[in-house]
Amino acid sequence: MGITIEISKENESALMTAIDQHLKNPGPLMPILHDAQQIFGCIPLEVQKIISRETGVTIAEINGVVTFYSSFSQTPKGKETIGVCLGTPCYVRGAQIILDTVKKELGIDVGETTDDGEFTLDAIRCIGTCGMAPVMSIGEEVIGEMSVEKVKKVLKGRRK
Repeated sequence: MGITIEISKENESALMTAIDQHLKNPGPLMPILHDAQQIFGCIPLEVQKIISRETGVTIAEINGVVTFYSSFSQTPKGKETIGVCLGTPCYVRGAQIILDTVKKELGIDVGETTDDGEFTLDAIRCIGTCGMAPVMSIGEEVIGEMSVEKVKKVLKGRRK
């Protein structure tokens, strides 16, 4: 939402070093993108343009890779990612209500980050805990048997 990234001289220099290092190897784009994600916290169009200029790979191709793989993001992600599982067992047991509650409580939509940079919300598919459906994850923690009340309590406990 209101979060922007800074392309400082230090960050750009770190990216240039990564590009130079990876261009020596075959298939350099993925490692360059991983490093860019690490350096900037996301890979917005401005960063994609730098990578394109330095590698000769078109922005369209770079953007296609960035938007295809979920490990890459064009916008900054929060300190913690909240995922609400929308796989069939979770969905049947009320995951949409859980997702709607998280959206309302955080004031963001799926794919967005709270203005304070704390949380990013993702709709995810099965994470393998169907017996605890509906399920929500915060970072690496999986929380099962979610309800509207439980969502509010969990988020209140995580908010600063």
